[in-house]
Amino acid sequence: MWMSTVARSALPALQRSTSAMTRQALRACRRPGPTAAPLPPCLISLHLRGRHTLESASLPVSRHLVRHVRALDDDRQMEVEWEDGGHSLYPFTWLRDNCQCPLCTLQSAQARTLLLADLDIHTGVDVVEVTNDNKVSIVWPDQHISVFDAEWLKKRCFSPAARQAMQEELFLNRRYYWDSTLRIPSADFDEVLRDDKAALAWLLALRRVGMVYLKGAPAEQGQVARLAERIGYLRLTFYGHTWQVQDKPMANNVAYTSGKLSLHTDYPALHFAPGVQFLHCINQAKEGGESEVVDGFHMAEQLQREDPEAFQTLTSLRVDFTDTGTDYCDFMLQSKNCIIDVDADGRVVKINYNNATRDSVLDLPVHQVQPFYRALKAYVDIMNRPENVVTYRMEPGDIVTFDNWRLLHSRKSYISKPERLRHLEGCYLDWDEVMSRLRILRKAVHENS
Repeated sequence: MWMSTVARSALPALQRSTSAMTRQALRACRRPGPTAAPLPPCLISLHLRGRHTLESASLPVSRHLVRHVRALDDDRQMEVEWEDGGHSLYPFTWLRDNCQCPLCTLQSAQARTLLLADLDIHTGVDVVEVTNDNKVSIVWPDQHISVFDAEWLKKRCFSPAARQAMQEELFLNRRYYWDSTLRIPSADFDEVLRDDKAALAWLLALRRVGMVYLKGAPAEQGQVARLAERIGYLRLTFYGHTWQVQDKPMANNVAYTSGKLSLHTDYPALHFAPGVQFLHCINQAKEGGESEVVDGFHMAEQLQREDPEAFQTLTSLRVDFTDTGTDYCDFMLQSKNCIIDVDADGRVVKINYNNATRDSVLDLPVHQVQPFYRALKAYVDIMNRPENVVTYRMEPGDIVTFDNWRLLHSRKSYISKPERLRHLEGCYLDWDEVMSRLRILRKAVHENS
């Protein structure tokens, strides 16, 4: 059966904090991306019961002790030697810029008040020492004093390993890639709404896997808005705060017809497409209407491996998208996006592809047109391989939550009967607000554990 069950006991903590928190939502996974193999069918589900120990969602509580500090005046850095034998280097300028005293930082907002115009970027130090309570004290040439907590410094170490660990804790960039063998992680709608541990497990799986199925919502409008409020607020678009996926005469979107929809991400006609999408099944068609999804990041990794030239084309050429109509208000959108967005390290971070709204305007030199089509066709062909596609059928009360920057979704054609019209309600959120709520939940669960 494709749907995973709800686990009722916490999983063992992993060594690294971010992986440990993710382990609460994922179990028995193989290697994570970008070099990951697809997940096996034993992808775990979510731990939801508040009465159980959420061991793996806790942040580490290890205490780092400072053995010695010294100023390296020639390098304009402070060296910290830790009790475990490790060493960390901190530039003088960075330390002065990040002084935590009330004169330099607004404590209530955790915001810097020291102006860059007042920062001496060539400053030295007069004294550095370890205090009796394991803090690091610095006296600057103007006799200003900065005191830094050891844990605060340790987390901000400039070593490659420490920086990577911090970025992973903040952004949870590691993904678990999958193919048609995926068992979609599932959770209970009501538990996610009322229990912080359930909500945390849901959002961790949403971030890592890209998709979570919620069961048990009332089969009536308004449930996606309730779920969005658990996180923050709805993303308003030209289709409204929420939108109804139904057969509509003179449809202003191909989704509002009963025909087949090809694999796509939503809204590449915007330069900043919504990051997360919720779809709630209120009524399903009598025949057809099955949903399909693929892991766009995994497909991009396959493309890069099989056809590096095509990957280079889709990550470098910007393509025109358009969307025109009237809904929440009238709109005439134009955007230019690469089909595959990568960051400075070459890591895939976003897919922008919707064949319906890909514009006939193609702002490319004529000699690049055919290579573009060849590359796009190669990517779409990989997506459509049966071994890469997960197919499922939503039933009334089901809500699917997924990463719109990563997953491409489609729908098979369907036949509606007057007594049984297919009806889904959808909404969007942005990843900034989702990640904000995830961090808040993680902190709250840790403090209460």
